[in-house]
Amino acid sequence: MRVTKHEHACLRLDSEGKTLLIDPGSFTLPLDDLGTLVGVVLTHEHPDHWTPAQLDAIRSQAPAVPVFGPAGVAAAASDYDVTTVGVGDEVEVGPFRMRFFGGTHSVIHESIPVIDNLGVLVNDEFYYPGDSYAVPEGVDVGLLAAPVGAPWLKIGEAIDYVLAVKPRRAFGTHDMTLSRAGLAMHRDRLKWATEQNGGEFLELEPGESADT
Repeated sequence: MRVTKHEHACLRLDSEGKTLLIDPGSFTLPLDDLGTLVGVVLTHEHPDHWTPAQLDAIRSQAPAVPVFGPAGVAAAASDYDVTTVGVGDEVEVGPFRMRFFGGTHSVIHESIPVIDNLGVLVNDEFYYPGDSYAVPEGVDVGLLAAPVGAPWLKIGEAIDYVLAVKPRRAFGTHDMTLSRAGLAMHRDRLKWATEQNGGEFLELEPGESADT
């Protein structure tokens, strides 16, 4: 399975000639070459993780593609046919087997409501927590997409999260809110955390990929 990082929090997974897309949002450039798309996962309802314009553009290339997300996404994207999934659910689309973890978005501030958020584990190998520090308990994570910059993120907590997951490899995602200097600094911290358990940290730029 090949995992390609796109801008901010958008991830593309390719396996056996099929494609799964996760969190195409407002900071992500328009996506193309989606003729093999079999599913879209939206971890939560915030616009940096999905927009109507992105879904419309995706469905112009893959009209019948199913979209999966928590109840909050189904409500926010009520004009679309979203299949609601929750913590502990398992779904298969094409060669992709997905399991969902977590349940809630990390707290940004007491004045901002806490919303639904799901982490997604794909083929028991790749894990992305959305906007949370949800640990997939009991899972040996081969490749972790670790949030590296966000209004809800404190770098010390992000370090502790990587230490808790203990991935064999990791890369930073959710990074468009950072300057290049800030991104380099935060990547260095997550690199240190990954290496504490013998893992390898990958510095993926948009369009770059890692194989599982």
